Amino acid sequence: MRVVLITGAASGLGWQLARACHARGDALLLTDIDASGLSARADELGSERVMALAGDITEPELHERLLDGCRQRFGRLDVLINNAGITHRSPTLRTDPAVFRKVMAVDYHAPLELTLAALPLLRESRGQVVAIGSMAGWMPVLGRAGYCAAKSALGQAFEVLRAEIARDGIGLLMVYPSFLDTPIDRNALGGDGKPAGHARSTIGKIRSADWMASLILDALQQRRERLFPDRGSWLASLLWRLAPALYHRKMSQRFAGEIS
Repeated sequence: MRVVLITGAASGLGWQLARACHARGDALLLTDIDASGLSARADELGSERVMALAGDITEPELHERLLDGCRQRFGRLDVLINNAGITHRSPTLRTDPAVFRKVMAVDYHAPLELTLAALPLLRESRGQVVAIGSMAGWMPVLGRAGYCAAKSALGQAFEVLRAEIARDGIGLLMVYPSFLDTPIDRNALGGDGKPAGHARSTIGKIRSADWMASLILDALQQRRERLFPDRGSWLASLLWRLAPALYHRKMSQRFAGEIS
């Protein structure tokens, strides 16, 4: 039986991952900032193989509680899934710097710091780390400067980390999804830090969270290093590299509402 730690587990992709892992027989340690939502999810799964600890993923104190929980309740950690995330929809020139700092704290600093803290347990199990990146880390998406920067930093840091932890037998799966039907966009921040007041612009097909969760677990089983689930977004990232002026024209047309 694997022990899987999932952040941002009360809704969206994190919840679908929790459901799918539980159905496969895994023991789960779940965390989310939404304490009531997390408690309800844990009750839904049952307590036999599930432990839930609510808190702010940017706080090192929560990292300590999570890893202590792994040791005391389960005695091991096999998979760490860094799923918790936040985004914003706001022009860069009209975004409070505090919004950029918050997005960077949740989407970059927290997963890196939690992963580093979890390495002793993962070395023991020769386990795996999952980091949920984004195609926005590969190509600019208008109105998402902070999110693009955070996901780019996440991808670069974890690609460097991959070579170092491979020596200890720890696998690392970077996931690069495109637009998913999850609360992260419904709860996006505006430039003032309050909920964004306009609908999001998208590229390509909006995929479901359960579809994405299934692909991630299959990739974990195969011990893959990277997952690019959306071919259209992957091609768009190539367009950005090969013809950046054309990409910007297309993006400006599609995302005009994000910068007006």
